[in-house]
Amino acid sequence: MIQPTPHSGYHWNGKQQPFFEGWYYRLTLPPHQGSIAFMYSLQDPPVSPTGTKTTASGGAVQILGPHEQYFCRSLPDISRFWAWKHRLGHGHSRSGPRAEGYRVTATGHRGQFWDPIAARRIRWAYTVTPVYGWGAPHQPQSTAGWLSRFQIFEPGWQILMAHGWATGWFEWSDGAQKQRFDFERAPAYAEKNWGGAFPQRWFWLQCNAFEHSSDLTLTAGGGIRQVLGWEESVGMVGIHHRGQFYEFVPWNGTISWQVSPWGRWRIWAEQPDYAVELVGYTESPGVRVRVPTAAGLEFLCRDTTQGQLSIKLWQKQMRSRQLILSAQSHQAGLEVGGRDWERGWQHFS
Repeated sequence: MIQPTPHSGYHWNGKQQPFFEGWYYRLTLPPHQGSIAFMYSLQDPPVSPTGTKTTASGGAVQILGPHEQYFCRSLPDISRFWAWKHRLGHGHSRSGPRAEGYRVTATGHRGQFWDPIAARRIRWAYTVTPVYGWGAPHQPQSTAGWLSRFQIFEPGWQILMAHGWATGWFEWSDGAQKQRFDFERAPAYAEKNWGGAFPQRWFWLQCNAFEHSSDLTLTAGGGIRQVLGWEESVGMVGIHHRGQFYEFVPWNGTISWQVSPWGRWRIWAEQPDYAVELVGYTESPGVRVRVPTAAGLEFLCRDTTQGQLSIKLWQKQMRSRQLILSAQSHQAGLEVGGRDWERGWQHFS
């Protein structure tokens, strides 16, 4: 069992406004079947059971299914949401004539919803065996080093599980037809974010289904966040491979990127012992998904779960570099989000 990551539990303190918390879970199915991404969010719980709600108050479930079908359902009754405070576990049910809701823990995930637009039922259930959390195996886990244990970053971001294996099933059913996906040891991933300030702009890359490299996982991202009231552009790259963790963060090296409004991502980073280059690419138009803002959920994010991604990792030796890892995938998660994406974003360290 991997070491638990900090911030796995629910962060609502009963007072903070505005507030949001979001969870992201991804399964990568065998090639040509696509991926399944589950996105859950909760915003502005009332300060008391009878407290006043804001215009953003409520929860939601979004699913980016195989072949990138999109589903979204609001969960307005916050009293039906539950979450554990000190470990991963949360769920939400929806009242009505149909039984609807979901439940997630570190080792299992199940749910059922009705899609009134497509007149179909969505159901799933699977178990998870975690492999990598974040950081070196068997060491304390934390996406932003020891500082992430304190609430100084806005918004907070934590990779809960960089890699795991999922076994179970997922199905769409409209009564006449049923599309079912059974899977065994499918690569699984989990992360979350939370806070009172909403991210202004960001990019993200994730993959743990590389060709010929079943033990390789990558997460990279960059964005504009607040640190003790100041704004900064910050990026990171994290790689797990064969039991070793390679981390590129601002406090151990330099990170630069060139990201187009959509379709191309290039990130390169160095630290004293290693250097890495990532190139992501897609010709797909992607899928617009909703993200929390001060006004509630808005379509300010574009995603694909079928992106192309290459990774090259070098070990630095005196004045030379030795290529120690080169891998590709056609099942990468690629994303841009926030505002001001009319032009590309370049950042050089």
